[in-house]
Amino acid sequence: IDLVLLDVMMPGMDGFEVCARIKANTRIHHVPVVMVTALDQPADRVRGLEAGADDFLTKPVSDLALLTRVRSLVRLKQLTDELRLRAGTSRELGLAGAEIAHDAIDGRNGRILLVDDRRSSFERIVTAMRGVHRVEVEPAPSEALLKIGHENFDLVIVSLDLQSFDALRLCSQIRSVERMRQLPILVLSDPDESARLLRGLDLGVNDYLVRPLDKNELLARVSTQVKRKRFGDQLRDTLQQSMELAIRDGLTGLHNRRYLESHLASLVRLSASEDRGMALLIMDIDHFKRVNDTHGHDAGDEVLREFARRIRKVVRGIDLCARFGGEEFVVVMPDTDVALAHSIAERIRERVAELPFAVADGAQQLDVTVSIGLSWLEHADDSPETLLQRADQALYAAKRNGRNRVMSEAA
Repeated sequence: IDLVLLDVMMPGMDGFEVCARIKANTRIHHVPVVMVTALDQPADRVRGLEAGADDFLTKPVSDLALLTRVRSLVRLKQLTDELRLRAGTSRELGLAGAEIAHDAIDGRNGRILLVDDRRSSFERIVTAMRGVHRVEVEPAPSEALLKIGHENFDLVIVSLDLQSFDALRLCSQIRSVERMRQLPILVLSDPDESARLLRGLDLGVNDYLVRPLDKNELLARVSTQVKRKRFGDQLRDTLQQSMELAIRDGLTGLHNRRYLESHLASLVRLSASEDRGMALLIMDIDHFKRVNDTHGHDAGDEVLREFARRIRKVVRGIDLCARFGGEEFVVVMPDTDVALAHSIAERIRERVAELPFAVADGAQQLDVTVSIGLSWLEHADDSPETLLQRADQALYAAKRNGRNRVMSEAA
């Protein structure tokens, strides 16, 4: 289960007791719980938080609120699952100390940047979060961008009714910069701003609150986004560092074949048991032997490192990137359908081909392309071996058809 939507008033056992029992069970306590409460029962929110609820929905539940909260919390659950799964893979590989205490990551004491130019508004928010989070107020959007670019925040809260700047433009600017792309954004909206709110969600805003703000709802929303940021950071940083020597390719920094084979087996089992999509890419740098023969192995190593860097910029945090051997690379994409996988593969191909690769300390520029084979889970008895074989066959088809292209097993 990825998410529990839990009513408060139910026969036999109320929602508070159900939530408390879920959170007391170590096997399922990481599953997000959303309490559904009536508008005139603010005390329920306090009780829900005490029982361990992750978020609230108030009746009558709007479609926008429902879909936004579900999307946000399911994404958080996916990050949590990936942390747990990778920790299990580490144990199977016998890597001492690689277990991640993901349960120790909470949503408190976050560093929050609040972009709001109305004193009455930001003072209420600072007061509401005092003692729970560290809030910095920045009324000037241009200064906020500079701070976000150079300092580490867990969340940025943006008021949609900034007086001197388009708040949606600020959100778009945050999302357009690589370093800020994973930073959660929560916007504050007035009740009559639903059209702008929808546009903000399309631009990449993670969540929203409608004024007048309820303190407990504010704390719950902020906690969810802070957790999400920390889980994402943990995926990208802590685990990578702890296992680097044993499971990393020393040249590219990607996972090595040993880790890929072990982790892929876990991903296939999980995806098959829960009937979830999963796709796999095998990539081969075109004419790589020619690079080594013409420019030397040092230049070849530079190409491999830059190729790995470009892959990392395209794939998501939950995707697994590995060097399969030589100039071959693999990307495993859980919770991904065929259309999305093909789109990501095309983005990788374009990112590789769009700019030359600099070698010899920038003295030479080499045009590099990549051929990509795509496969996906489609049969109940699919195994890691069959997935790799089908992707490999698609890769050879891409080579035969002229290189610098993406082909799937069905092509």
